[in-house]
This record gives sequence, C-alpha cells and structure tokens, in this order.
Amino acid sequence: MNRVMIIGSGGAGKSTLAKKIETITKLPLVHLDQYFWLPGWKERPTDEWRSLQETLCAEPRWIIDGNYGGTMDLRLAAADTIIFLDANRWLCLYRVLLRTIKHLGRARPDMPKDCPERFTYQFLSYIFNYPRTRRLKILNTLESLPDTKEVLVLKSKVDISNYLASLDKAQSENSTRNHPPDQSVFPP
Repeated sequence: MNRVMIIGSGGAGKSTLAKKIETITKLPLVHLDQYFWLPGWKERPTDEWRSLQETLCAEPRWIIDGNYGGTMDLRLAAADTIIFLDANRWLCLYRVLLRTIKHLGRARPDMPKDCPERFTYQFLSYIFNYPRTRRLKILNTLESLPDTKEVLVLKSKVDISNYLASLDKAQSENSTRNHPPDQSVFPP
C-alpha cells in the first residue's frame, strides 16, 4: 500500500480517516481542498487543477483525501488502494453542521488558511443529495476497477475501526519482519 485514495460525501470522515492512516503508515498526506481552493474560496482554474493533480499522483507514495470528480480518473489510475466512505447522509449533515459551528470564521486544519469555514446551502444540498446523485456512479466505477487495486467500501464506525486495526497490525508485522530484534552477541 503506497498510494491511498479516500473518497466520500462531505462529512463522511475522509480527512479524519486520512490522518489516522497517515499515523499508522507514515505515508505523506494530501488534502485536496488545500490545493483546490485559492484565497477567498476561489476555485483553481481547471487546467491548472488537472496539471497539479497529475503532479501529485505521480509521487510514489501518498494518501489523497477528497472527491473532485473532474480529476478522480487521475487518482483512480494511480492509486493502489481506494477507500470509499459510504456514510449515511444524516450523519454527514450532522458532522458538517458540527464542524461549521466549531470552526465558523476560521479555516479548518485541512483547508487553506484564507478559506474560513462558512455555512452554505449549496454544500448542505450537495451532501443531502449525494446518495442519489453521486453514490451509485462511484460504486459502479469502483466495481469496474481491475483486481490489482484494493477497493474498500466502509459504511460504519465499526468498519473503519476494524480496517484501522487490521492496517495497524499489518504495519506492525511488516516492521517486525523488516527490523528483527537485536541479537545478543553472547550465546544462550
């Protein structure tokens, strides 16, 4: 696992999961929102955005969290592991409202500093409609990926906890195999 792509609705927990995977794997973490948004919530021009994504995806190791459907093909092609957080819309809306209240007027840690948290009907509408407008297309796309890619669809806190526990265990076992305990110079 060297290139991890995390997608899902706003409020699904992409950034939180990405940070936890970063802690376990030590893979470099990229929050797409930090690259897409220019100061004052201005969108990066499409050609520049695609070129930047190509550069990010060309790196040998990463975790990239964020959707951005117009460039998802680049990340899907480059990723070896794709995680789709298939969370309930009401949970996503609740989380977004909580984080909006918590960070209102200030930038969240996974956002550019010149983009303070704000409340918009458009974003809430996007989250509410995500299961109807985006979810099935994403699931179909993931289903069509080659078997060489690890695809995970995590639907609950339990799914996420189990995945993180198995990842942590695998990383620990790899670390032990690659770095055996020091051998004593004295025979037993």
